[in-house]
Amino acid sequence: MTQRFMRATGRLRIIFGPAHSSSLDHEMTEENQRLLKQRQAEAQQWETIRRPDGSTYVVPKNPEDKSLR
Repeated sequence: MTQRFMRATGRLRIIFGPAHSSSLDHEMTEENQRLLKQRQAEAQQWETIRRPDGSTYVVPKNPEDKSLR
């Protein structure tokens, strides 16, 4: 989809310059792996509660745990 968009907007690239395009299949750097693990740990401390009307909200799984907040 991105490649089709870039082909369709080729005339704009003449004016604004080329966009950087890279492969999405590259290896993750150590920094990105650390950030991913940190984000996963942060996400695991929360629990999603669904109300009867279908809406959702997020609450801490353990309110006393302040390690990531």
